Amino acid sequence: MCGIVGYIGDKKATPILIQGLTRLEYRGYDSAGIAVIENNKIEVKKDKGRVSNLTLLDGIDNLEATIGIAHTRWATHGKPSKENSHPHMDMEGLFAIVHNGIIENYNELKNDLTQKGYKFISQTDTEVIVNLINYYYNQDKNEDELKFLRAVKNACMDLKGSFALEIISNKEPEKMIVVRKDSPLVIGKGNGESYIASDIPAILSYTRDFYFLNDYEFAYLSRNNIKFYDTNLNEIKKETKAIEWDSKGAEKDGYEHFMLKEINEQPKAIRETIGTRLNNSKVSFDELSFTREYLEEINKMYIVACGTAMHAGLVSKNIFEKLCKIPVEVDIASEFRYRDPLINNKTLVIYISQSGETADTIAALKLAKAKGAKTIAITNVIGSSITREADYSIYTHAGPEIAVASTKAYTSQVTMLALIALYFAEILERADTNKINTIKEDILKLPNKAEEVLKDTSEIQEVAKRIYKERDMFFLGRGVDYAVSLEGSLKLKEISYIHSEGYASGELKHGPIALIDIGVTVIATITNKDLVEKSISNIQEVISRGAKIIVVTNQNIENKGFDTIIRIPEISTEISPVLSIIPLQLLSYYISKEKGLDVDKPRNLAKSVTVE
Repeated sequence: MCGIVGYIGDKKATPILIQGLTRLEYRGYDSAGIAVIENNKIEVKKDKGRVSNLTLLDGIDNLEATIGIAHTRWATHGKPSKENSHPHMDMEGLFAIVHNGIIENYNELKNDLTQKGYKFISQTDTEVIVNLINYYYNQDKNEDELKFLRAVKNACMDLKGSFALEIISNKEPEKMIVVRKDSPLVIGKGNGESYIASDIPAILSYTRDFYFLNDYEFAYLSRNNIKFYDTNLNEIKKETKAIEWDSKGAEKDGYEHFMLKEINEQPKAIRETIGTRLNNSKVSFDELSFTREYLEEINKMYIVACGTAMHAGLVSKNIFEKLCKIPVEVDIASEFRYRDPLINNKTLVIYISQSGETADTIAALKLAKAKGAKTIAITNVIGSSITREADYSIYTHAGPEIAVASTKAYTSQVTMLALIALYFAEILERADTNKINTIKEDILKLPNKAEEVLKDTSEIQEVAKRIYKERDMFFLGRGVDYAVSLEGSLKLKEISYIHSEGYASGELKHGPIALIDIGVTVIATITNKDLVEKSISNIQEVISRGAKIIVVTNQNIENKGFDTIIRIPEISTEISPVLSIIPLQLLSYYISKEKGLDVDKPRNLAKSVTVE
């Protein structure tokens, strides 16, 4: 969603702010802007449209300020326009603010401020915040070094909803205040300077040392110092955490698009995710202090996530139930939190979020904890919000994922979930040892086999050229292949804007087959040797109705009227989705490219959904 960048130090702020916004474009936005303090005066430059438009604004190149805030906006309150874009200033021009999140009681606050004589020029909830800060500042008769901070704190206490804020003031031209609640924000520590962003990749080229704020923690920044305060304005101590990501992960590194780069990074991401957790004899998770007695008492597991991460959960349901003999329910976070799920202290809930900032997933996690369940967070971002809420946190180590459509995060999540299932299975001793060992051996082979899939993509590119003008497509699969079909369908929708649906093959005759007509493309995935005959039977049903068939398989299947067979290496069925999804990712990518679309930044989508 919205992106935030800030800088305070001794360098010219404007280029740093614009570069940071450029690196946050993948989050999705409709307008952009910056505010700096120049000669004790706040200068705001903003407009709707792309970040690159900022460089064309009159006077922006002349700004020499060394303190500033910046923002890319995703419209929530008010249409995309220059007036509604951030930063916003208060009525008197004393403060400038950027904001990520949604203020639920902004109408009530706006009405109250209007009665006090405040006037507004935008339709946003953010302008309410900055005028509320102005109100508290002017009401405060104590002229001390914390007056600015008190005004921000008092305003935040009135806000209901989510927010990440950066505030500067011409009353304190050498200071900046940063605070968050339920929205992401990190502070990068440099040498006599600080960088602020809503996401690590925006500032990763400047520093690897980051502060992570908890809710309602206030950072009061000067050029050479940062002080942290709680809601009582008592000073608190915070330590930096070192981020191991390579800054090149936020660059295209010669690839035409981030998505293609990240598809090709999957062997490395899988290898890093496996790390030292698996050797030839045992799976280890030192951060999970689970005893056999605890696991034996679990009566149900939930896996909760959104979008692609939820599909990773669907894939892993099979391996958990097969190896651990524990019932597993996979749920969409936005549904889970509102349906009063049956949870108690014998329930284990696993939450998956690439960013660790997905609003619905975090809210669902808090719900499960309140009901007494143990919670595990699987994420790709150290120090993210979900890790501070969960009982246990596990990192996938996929590195920065910039393209909106998730690829390497998904395959890393599936790999990590399989490793956790094996870990539980070895403790519980409920599954056949030979089966466990076979899957372990195959997981170690995954990186090399993923490289095999990526070696030659010419056939997939040819298929894309044949079908990129299609308006409707269908994906079929059974068992874990059905979960892969859902993810393949989502990828196609996300970046090509082609309508597609994923169906369980056996459900065709229960309605979906009515949609099959001459020339419709159907993509089937077959990786389970026990289901080959039934799957082919389903495929013949759509062939007889004129469909064009593309099959992704690692089975020895003869071509029985298929248009294309895309072959992948053989692997245990339980982890085959790590390989079978790669051709579907590539197909979606090349279709989008053939259509001339913005692959990395598809319309209406954001990388991290940080508001409900």
